[in-house]
Amino acid sequence: MINELEKSTQNLEKLVKIRHTCAHILAMAVQKLFPETKVTIGPVTETGFYYDFDRQTPFTPEDLQKIEQEMRRIIKANLPIIREVVERSEIRAEIAQLNEPYKLEILDSIPAAETITRYFIGSPDSGRGNGEVEPSLIEPVISPPEEFWWDLCAGPHLNFTGEINPDAFALVGIAGAYWRGDENQPQLQRIYGTAWLNPEQLQNYLQQQEEARRRDHRKLGKQLKLFSIQENAGGGLVFWHPRGATIRYLIEDYWRQAHLEAGYQLLYTPHLANLELWKTSGHWHFYRENMFEAIAIEDQSYQLKPMNCPFHVLTYQDELHSYREFPLRWAELGTVYRYERSGALHGLMRVRGFTQDDAHIFCLPTQITSEILGVLNLTEKILSDFGFTNYEINLSTRPQNYVGTDQAWDLATTALIEALNIKQWDYVEDQGGGAFYGPKIDLKIQDAIGRMWQCSTIQVDFNLPERFNLEYVAADGTRQRPIMIHRAIFGSLERFFGILIENYGGDFPLWLAPIQVRFLPVGDEQREYAELVAGQLKKARYRVEVDQSGERLAKQIRSSELEKIPVVAIIGKREVESQTLSIRTRRGGDLGTMTVEFLAQELKKAVATKTHI
Repeated sequence: MINELEKSTQNLEKLVKIRHTCAHILAMAVQKLFPETKVTIGPVTETGFYYDFDRQTPFTPEDLQKIEQEMRRIIKANLPIIREVVERSEIRAEIAQLNEPYKLEILDSIPAAETITRYFIGSPDSGRGNGEVEPSLIEPVISPPEEFWWDLCAGPHLNFTGEINPDAFALVGIAGAYWRGDENQPQLQRIYGTAWLNPEQLQNYLQQQEEARRRDHRKLGKQLKLFSIQENAGGGLVFWHPRGATIRYLIEDYWRQAHLEAGYQLLYTPHLANLELWKTSGHWHFYRENMFEAIAIEDQSYQLKPMNCPFHVLTYQDELHSYREFPLRWAELGTVYRYERSGALHGLMRVRGFTQDDAHIFCLPTQITSEILGVLNLTEKILSDFGFTNYEINLSTRPQNYVGTDQAWDLATTALIEALNIKQWDYVEDQGGGAFYGPKIDLKIQDAIGRMWQCSTIQVDFNLPERFNLEYVAADGTRQRPIMIHRAIFGSLERFFGILIENYGGDFPLWLAPIQVRFLPVGDEQREYAELVAGQLKKARYRVEVDQSGERLAKQIRSSELEKIPVVAIIGKREVESQTLSIRTRRGGDLGTMTVEFLAQELKKAVATKTHI
């Protein structure tokens, strides 16, 4: 639904205006209902809007209902929205009289050369439309003098509040936030909303959100005993429980085998290094706020690694390489550590310690296109094997501030485009959106309920080879600088695992399921046969267990359903006598009676095809 909507540029532009206007209407409604509240900022988001408020009393769900009602009243009043250019000194004096400290701070942060504008909702001399857009065909309601509100804003907005469908928006939640995102600043209350062109789009979005809550990896992670985040260990650090660790092992094992088959060599590197390394790489200068405090060891400072790249560079630097060795493809499942504020942490999606599926390719300029194509092919294979086949591709090009020569940038950008064209993949170009060290391709995957997740990235790097003076011996005997390509397919194992949980709703395909088959003996007299059959499948390397609860069969079946066990084998007196199994699967239901050998064949097929049985 959302992707179809976003195909229309015109719709997107209107949605931005609707959502921006809704944010202002939200703030207007809050200050009318709760006059003591101070306003801060209210930007548009990917699916709606929010506004941050400074209010001593916490907002409640009942307050949200009242605010929504007031917003609908303002919308139906069809008040005009008026843009006004203001003088800095005059508007400063007016804000000071209103006792709005955050507006003053926002005003002071606007560069002196910029035009300052504010937007009114309603006006004592209403009836004027927004002069920058075509007048609305809807006749405005002339508002009384007190029925107006304004905020500093660059826009854009609608002409009249009545252009918003009052049944196509909703307030969806309350959260805490810090002013300017700084935990040392005042704590605010953030009210989230969503707004669409019509009620049908709103309902589709709300249904998607309800489904997303049902699939929430934090809830399913606990229910399925996969992982936990232990707050008494500091928070932001993942504890992998046996079942989650099993899936992680399967992911890692698959990843390593796929990379070995694709011509990569594997590396293992340390978790920390002398601080001087991070100064040489530039991370200390550019990334210091996201790094943990240095650790003192024998009068020297060591730093937990936030990135794996400098370690791969040092490995390359350890010997002089020849052009004949290229391309060198080095891959590592390397754990990194980044300082994240507690308010930014979110299950597996945002943590302080995570494992990146990093790889770095050192190659010749003439090999860039073929290497990028190889990465795209490997990315497609791996993601499709995990069930992701719909992608959104972004190509980011040279920014204003960059390192490296124009010739090198043009060569690398052309190579990225050529590889995408060979794949016949559509992409959106983000002009000037590349990193300072090189152009890049970013790939988002679409999950089962239509959400897009940023995962894979491919980046050409002109910075680290220069900083570390990397060289190779060229065909003519001269020393040349190698091309360095960064790439990750999962992004991080933790985040990718969270995406997998939500994509499958915890109902993993057989090859990833931590327990593939559970045997349910009807009574203790069937337990010996259950253990015997389970042992046979374990020898064939299937992950099986026998229910040891001693519960009645109905309770055993129910427990297996809640734990999303793909296959259950019911064993009663008849099955023992006939040396068979009564099989039920989550996807296929009751499959009837079959032999152990036949079940093993069906398991083998499902694992090989990475599907459900």
